[in-house]
Amino acid sequence: MAQTFQYACIIPFLPLPIPILLGVGLLLFPAATKSLRRMWAFQSVLLLSLVMVFSINLSIQQINSSLTYQYVWSWIINNDFFLELGYLMDPLTSIMSILITTVGILVLIYSDNYMLHDRGYLRFFSYMSFFSTSMLGLVTSSNLIQIYIFWELVGICSYLLIGFWFTRPVAANACQKAFVTNRVGDFGLLLGILGFYWVTGSFEFRDLFQIFNNFVYNNEGNLFFVTLCAVLLFSGAVAKSAQFPLHVWLPDAMEGPTPISALMHAATMVAAGIFLVARLLPLFRFIPHIMNLISLIGIITVFFGATLALAQKDIKRALAYSTMSQLGYMMLALGMGSYRSALFHLITHAYSKALLFLGSGSVIHSMQTLVGYSPTKSQNMVLMGGLRKHVPITKTSFLLGTLSLCGIPPLGCFWSKDEIITDSWLYSPIFAIIAWATAGLTGFYMFRIYLLTFEGHLNVDLQNYSGQKKISIYSVSLWGKEHAKVNKTDLPLLTLLTMNNNEGASFFSKKVYRINQNRRKINQTFITIYDFGKNNIFSYPYESDNNILFPILLLVLFTLFVGFLGIPLNGLDILSKWLRPSLNLFHQNLNNLTDWAEFLKDGLFSVSIAYLGIILAFFFYKPLYSSLTNFDLINLFVKKNLKILVSDKIITGIYDWSNNRGYIDAFYATYFLGGIRRVSGLTDFFDRKVVDGIINGVGLMKFILGEGIKLLGGGRISSYLFFYCSYFSIFLFIFSLLYRN
Repeated sequence: MAQTFQYACIIPFLPLPIPILLGVGLLLFPAATKSLRRMWAFQSVLLLSLVMVFSINLSIQQINSSLTYQYVWSWIINNDFFLELGYLMDPLTSIMSILITTVGILVLIYSDNYMLHDRGYLRFFSYMSFFSTSMLGLVTSSNLIQIYIFWELVGICSYLLIGFWFTRPVAANACQKAFVTNRVGDFGLLLGILGFYWVTGSFEFRDLFQIFNNFVYNNEGNLFFVTLCAVLLFSGAVAKSAQFPLHVWLPDAMEGPTPISALMHAATMVAAGIFLVARLLPLFRFIPHIMNLISLIGIITVFFGATLALAQKDIKRALAYSTMSQLGYMMLALGMGSYRSALFHLITHAYSKALLFLGSGSVIHSMQTLVGYSPTKSQNMVLMGGLRKHVPITKTSFLLGTLSLCGIPPLGCFWSKDEIITDSWLYSPIFAIIAWATAGLTGFYMFRIYLLTFEGHLNVDLQNYSGQKKISIYSVSLWGKEHAKVNKTDLPLLTLLTMNNNEGASFFSKKVYRINQNRRKINQTFITIYDFGKNNIFSYPYESDNNILFPILLLVLFTLFVGFLGIPLNGLDILSKWLRPSLNLFHQNLNNLTDWAEFLKDGLFSVSIAYLGIILAFFFYKPLYSSLTNFDLINLFVKKNLKILVSDKIITGIYDWSNNRGYIDAFYATYFLGGIRRVSGLTDFFDRKVVDGIINGVGLMKFILGEGIKLLGGGRISSYLFFYCSYFSIFLFIFSLLYRN
């Protein structure tokens, strides 16, 4: 067994050959490398699968032995400075490595089809493999220096992947925003690491915890300085896990490809902040006020993220704010000291949210085939609807992911979220009420996403964002289950459309027929298109290919059954047995679920608020399926039918709050960025007018003086003697006055 753990050092480096070989191949043999591009995807999946098998094997051994393993090698030895490199295999590491590899493999399989026609196909898989290496190196690190190195590598990968389509200005701005925002937290993380090294003289977790505990026990050191260092360490986690107030980068990060959102912004990178706090929890729990700060930031993020998701039009941005809110639940649990609950929710949320993101990618992939749909419109839920008959597999899987995230039993997130809400009642009733109410908001905005996307009817009367006239959109699909009756007057238009594998629908006739503006009101939303030349029938939106559906279906299985890890069987659940070494360290019970009657009572309390949110979502959005084209109709509907329940001003205020991102971005732009620009203007003025002015003034004075002296030089010796005698007389006069005094 020990020999098996000795080879755990290869875990982070198994995916690394892919980006190296791809870079060399594109440099030396570009044509051959590009011609075999799908082979690189297969190799990426294969190497990450080996890491997954190895990680599962180590985890099984760790569960059976309930031990942790750490191996270190000396790196730098210089007088009093000693630095080691190594890896740590404990329950936290094994959980994170399994999450990274399982979700990563499914996302790579998904990406093979999703990115198939993209020119950056090879570059995408190179970035993904390098990201897997960086993330695996982060979770296996045995000291703070290693964590910081891989932390920055993860940030670089995030920058490259968010800005993957860098030719789009919005994507370029999004990756810059994510990079700069995370640098704020990373700078604090670096200062915190150096501060704790100053206090303890070590970067190793084992030595750091032991030395610091002795300091606290003996009442040594500066308490204020230690607390400040802990806050700086926590700031790195706040930025990486998109916690308030450094959350502003996450919704803009959705400009990257959808597989990136499923991997990095659901299961791995954003979970790195949760991982860091969990890793340093033995340190934080002995520092006054830091645990309260962690729980406070967590509960603010829980509620803030949920309110910002209420009225988002972009399906991926809505899921991003949902991720932010669920990460807040994990941070709240860690701040309360509920180590098991936080990691349990980390596991269940990772699979459920990856399922939702991949499902949204399947929807986007289908909607982009619509004639006249731009990438922006294909993510706008207002322009969707009625997809349940045409993408049934995606619809069913998305519904299961939605129910899980809402906390509906027996799906995964129900078990973990209910634990956090139950623990919060023991910690703070105020925090518990907020967490409980947010569970209702989660049910509301998640079913809002589902209803707007899959239920009702597709909106054929679309108003584009440039203010042009409305046009009718005829949809075509390969699903072909719904055969509409084709009107003879529509045949000239319909025979113009055919399918092209690379470019979607294209016109092949020389004569282009304009859509009759009188035909805007169409009863049949999905029109069957007949290609009379080939006797084929096309209709879309259509269900995604098998390479896209296969990972989604596997994630459905994870979502259905992963929650049972935390259910006690034979007196002890698998998760508690897995976390036994860590739970013993925190003096927590191995089995939190001892009284089923009490659990069912608490579960009923949390599920009831989730169902209330779901019912409200049906109440608000069910009547709007057939006519919803913009959010003004919601306000109109409220004015006519809901005045008894709530004021239309409140509804308008909520939607303005959500659509304006809580005004946090505007606050940063006005006061933070505006203040920096004003200070920069003042320093620029001081540099140009004062500093440069003094230098330029001295030069100008020398020039004037030289020109004046030049005029005095007439070449006459008598004039020189006259001035010399005059200066000498004045000097003698002044000297005599001074000497007399």
